[in-house]
Amino acid sequence: MTSVHPVPNVTLSDGNVVPQVGFGVWQVPDDDTYTAVTSALSIGYRSIDTAAIYGNEVGTGRAIASSGIPRDELFVTTKLWNNAAQPWTRDGVFFEFEASLDRLGLDYVDLYLIHWPRPMRDDYRAIWRAFTELKSDGRARSIGVSNFQPAQLRTIIDDTGVVPVVNQVEVHPDFAQSELRAVHAELGIVTEAWSPLGQGKGLLDDPVLARIADKHQRSTAQVVLRWHLQLGTVVIPKSVTPYRIRQNIELFDFELDADDLAVIAGLDAGNRLGGDPATFDMG
Repeated sequence: MTSVHPVPNVTLSDGNVVPQVGFGVWQVPDDDTYTAVTSALSIGYRSIDTAAIYGNEVGTGRAIASSGIPRDELFVTTKLWNNAAQPWTRDGVFFEFEASLDRLGLDYVDLYLIHWPRPMRDDYRAIWRAFTELKSDGRARSIGVSNFQPAQLRTIIDDTGVVPVVNQVEVHPDFAQSELRAVHAELGIVTEAWSPLGQGKGLLDDPVLARIADKHQRSTAQVVLRWHLQLGTVVIPKSVTPYRIRQNIELFDFELDADDLAVIAGLDAGNRLGGDPATFDMG
């Protein structure tokens, strides 16, 4: 069973493409991840987002292997959990990358991300230089970052001449990150939203969004995800419920109008739910 409406691709600055809607597995136990990813792939998802720290790369890889879907039809993202107390070295990055490939059971990943910048450690530049080597040898087809701020983005670009294709950051109507998204547009970086539904912490119960959902005969979650798509954002919603997994990809047969978008823009209160990239040190 596949999605009725194919998911469009977004072209990255290196020429590779990523589906605009992917499937996230944050906080999903490894055994449950196999089932959830299998369900997502059967519905029509072709982009899967995991990370070393999630502890579910094995389950993700098992689901990919058993899906029967050709590898070149899938887009697999994982992330370096760069939390070592000592500054990261090239060898450390390569070791962790190989460990992720081994857990996933893959020869390459489509996108490899630095999970957090940790600016207080001042080693993200060395990590990025190692990432450019992984890109050059083809084991990471594309490379990007997560939770980077404008100063850090400009630093790694100035340092290497290599632009991260993606910055995966917290974005939702209550935390729209307009200024950061404008910087992404300037630099040619795709915005990818983690927690695109605001982690379900009140956002989906917002009466303003509920009215828009009623107007379009959609769920509130579908309205929020459609808002992301019309901004040009790549999204990776998470669910372990087959009905919601399917609903989260059924976004391409309706469109928000200008009034809807203006109303949703008014919900931005700057409420960050996750860690602050300026201070988050990963523990």
